[in-house]
Amino acid sequence: MKQTGSRGLCRDCGAYVAARLPACQACGSHKLLCHPELFDLSIAHVDCDAFFASVEKRDNPDLADKPVIIGGGRRGVVAAACYNARVYGVRSAMPMFKALKACPHAVVISSSMANYVYEGRRIKKIMSEYTPLVQSLSVDEAFLDLTGTERLHGVPPAVTLIKLQRRIADEIGVTVSVGLSYNKFLAKTASDLDKPHGFAVIGRAAALDFLAPKPVGFIFGVGPAFSRSLKKFGILTIADVRTRSDTYMMKQFGEAGLRLARLARAEDFRPVKPADIRKSISTEITFNEDIGNEEELTDKLWQVCVKTADRAKAKNMAGLVITLKLKSSHFKTVTRRRTLSEPAQLADTIFQTCLPLLHAELTDKATGKNKGQKFRLIGAGLSGLCAPTGDSGDLLDPKAGLRRRAERASDIARKKFGKDAVVTGRSLKKKRP
Repeated sequence: MKQTGSRGLCRDCGAYVAARLPACQACGSHKLLCHPELFDLSIAHVDCDAFFASVEKRDNPDLADKPVIIGGGRRGVVAAACYNARVYGVRSAMPMFKALKACPHAVVISSSMANYVYEGRRIKKIMSEYTPLVQSLSVDEAFLDLTGTERLHGVPPAVTLIKLQRRIADEIGVTVSVGLSYNKFLAKTASDLDKPHGFAVIGRAAALDFLAPKPVGFIFGVGPAFSRSLKKFGILTIADVRTRSDTYMMKQFGEAGLRLARLARAEDFRPVKPADIRKSISTEITFNEDIGNEEELTDKLWQVCVKTADRAKAKNMAGLVITLKLKSSHFKTVTRRRTLSEPAQLADTIFQTCLPLLHAELTDKATGKNKGQKFRLIGAGLSGLCAPTGDSGDLLDPKAGLRRRAERASDIARKKFGKDAVVTGRSLKKKRP
């Protein structure tokens, strides 16, 4: 996407450079960014590079040159993979057994979501210092609208984004890739073109020609099934989409067809909205082998409750609705919910609410005996999210207050000394109370 313009920028020091020069006169770097519309564009998509794995490598330098997979259990899925692992074909959402078959020498690390969320919030805070219009898409990516910020910062948005890249690398210790354009669709498209630690630009003049030869699956949201449907109508490329009218695309493919028609013309009028409305916080564990024993399932339940609570605490959020999720050995999904009288954030509250729901799923009502059903997955979640209101606990449970205070003390110790500083009796698989 780099084209010749009158001047460009040095990616390393941010200095202005003449487009014809092979290196930056200020620092000697050959990483130059030149584009005729570079200083006219202001919509950006910033995406952390292999974020989960990058955080783990930052915290453990011994992993620097090793392929790292974030996930767990041979029947789980890959949550993230570093670029060294991706060379072997490892991808997010890939079954773990396939990932390890492709890259058997990879280092597998269980995800530390609370840590990733914490670092993601630090990155978003840095972004917000450059523009109030930051729309978070996930823990590791966001849209930024830098329109009008040149008057505030004294430099065009492109220069600000290079400064942002350098700050995140220096202060957080991870790299990000930037896509710069005139709308959100093209900005996100651009951020995938030059990874890792890249900076790509898609301007107005070249957008249509750039998109035309790409397959329809190049557009985010057009998956394999939709691509097959389009192929039946002779639509293989983005250029093919443009030969059909909006009416035709809407009639044949509904709202998805109309959306595709507009994006094929590089039309995207969505504003960057800073509001980040999260609906739920949850954690799931997929077992290596199906489990039917109630005590074993209870231990697994406690683990997901702790992780869900950690994520809620990291976001300073609580939930009025607690959900238990189970997936049977036959892949049937069961969800059970309870609405509380006040928001919950603690692992103990989530666990104590889910425990009777789990027991009910395992027990035959008529006989009171275990149904003999086995499960491959268990999860716990919070929804109806809001700010925490305090820890009043369960007045009918005299030990709730003691457990609540113990959990808060444990949180303080883990924050100070590390996540493994405090290990509960249940984590050591002692008999549950």
